[in-house]
Amino acid sequence: MLRDPLRGRRRALVRIAAWSVVESAPALVGGLVVANAVDRGFARQAPLAGLGWLAMLALAWSVRVVAVRRLYPWLAAVVEPVRDSLVRAVVTATLVRAAAGERPDPAGAARLGSQVETVRRLVSGLLRTMRGAAVGMIAAAVGLTALAPAVAAVVLPPLALALVFYGLLLSSLARREYATLLAEEAVAASAGTALSGLRDVVACAARDRVAAEVGAEVDRFAATTRALARATAARTLVITVGGQGVLLALVVLAPWLTEHRLTAGQLVGGLTYVTASLLPAIRTLVTVVGDWLVELGIALYRLAEASRTPPAPPPSRAAPPAGHDLRIRGLTFAYGPHAAPVVDHLDLDLPEGRHLAIVGPSGMGKTTLARLLCGLDRPQSGAVLLGGVPVTAIAPDALRRRIVLSPQAAYVFAGTLRENLAYLRPGATDAQLDAAVRALGLGALVARLGGYDAVPYGLSSGERQLVALARAYFSEASVLVLDEATCHLDPATEARVETAFAERGRTLIVIAHRISSARRADLVLLMDGPRTVCGSHDDLLAGSSTYADLVGQWAVPTSDRSP
Repeated sequence: MLRDPLRGRRRALVRIAAWSVVESAPALVGGLVVANAVDRGFARQAPLAGLGWLAMLALAWSVRVVAVRRLYPWLAAVVEPVRDSLVRAVVTATLVRAAAGERPDPAGAARLGSQVETVRRLVSGLLRTMRGAAVGMIAAAVGLTALAPAVAAVVLPPLALALVFYGLLLSSLARREYATLLAEEAVAASAGTALSGLRDVVACAARDRVAAEVGAEVDRFAATTRALARATAARTLVITVGGQGVLLALVVLAPWLTEHRLTAGQLVGGLTYVTASLLPAIRTLVTVVGDWLVELGIALYRLAEASRTPPAPPPSRAAPPAGHDLRIRGLTFAYGPHAAPVVDHLDLDLPEGRHLAIVGPSGMGKTTLARLLCGLDRPQSGAVLLGGVPVTAIAPDALRRRIVLSPQAAYVFAGTLRENLAYLRPGATDAQLDAAVRALGLGALVARLGGYDAVPYGLSSGERQLVALARAYFSEASVLVLDEATCHLDPATEARVETAFAERGRTLIVIAHRISSARRADLVLLMDGPRTVCGSHDDLLAGSSTYADLVGQWAVPTSDRSP
């Protein structure tokens, strides 16, 4: 998941690499400066010369300070786009899955947000720490080889061998850490479920069973923790033996090295490279790779799982709809194989340009029917036909251009008012926007916000619904479905909005919030469980006791909210 965002930051990565080389100046020349300070200064009773050489080391550190200051803007130029790219990938995948019918998980979305921030923090830490340690270790190895090849022959092979063994242990360490994390989450989930249902557990005499289930998860977590501890101990042992063994080898071989024309300064300089640069860099790398890199791998793995998208449906081979008449034939839908149908063998003809109101008690499937009409859910049997073509057979993009759904929960995008209103009709002119605003009565809202290029803020629920309704009104769709999309509007504004929609001559389907919506419709569909009745308002009022009861309930005065 990091490949694509990093590929687009090549210039920043090149600058980071260049300044990293400059930053490693103390690691590169540190041992060489110390060796010359000893051999050409202090060993010859010339302390000023020795101090002069050490001043060069101070100069190298000054260069490092400048390089570090130059590095950070380029590090930010890499890290922040990585976060933006991950957020975009996760949000896009979540929306795609939701559009495909998967139920969104708000808690999961919150966890993904924290994991994206974890990735940003770890990438930043790795670029700051691991990068510097790796470049510093390479620079120190080059400097040591140039200063004292004999010391390099003693030091570098054991350190390289330790790093190789550590690399072999890393995959096992990552697997065990991930297993430990999953086991810990399983313990939390099991214990949380048991505690939240403790009264039922006691009432059902299931204490022993629940305790055994929770205990099994705890035992599994303990086993994975012990396995992780063993892997961590092996990692520590390898690096400790590799690092401290090098120092011990230098101490043991010091007489032999000095006999082969190795000066005291070269020996001290070699020790400087080992103790001041190589070993600290290796310890940093081990800590960073063993902790941060493993954590980063786990976080990226989870984000990759969250960013999966369902396979794209095969290209639609259905013929384009011939017109915009809606026909419903034998439509049946249930939320599960053993559940009673919410919509049961429904038949209905709705010619183009007709105005239908859908009414019924709460929970009778009105919103479900709206989703079926828009092709968002697939029925178990039957079909919704638009122009003679099943809506489920029309390509999603083409279907969205023909049918628009405006739900009760109005969504206002984080953009300008123009972008919100013209979202379904890009390139709209101000004159076209003005016509829609006049038709729906949004003039006062547009003036208060400061025009079309203002960003909507502080909107009431009714104002948000007006913006969403104007977006649907402004679209070129031939079928408009309003799922209680006017519930926060006062009756007068609701009447103006529905009248404006109906006057455009497009098919209008309204899930009614008030009886006035049913009175304005050409047809009224009453949904009452398995019974559905369709007719005019007057016909249903005379022939359906259920509809008469609903009309009586709606007639009770209520406090309607204004936008």
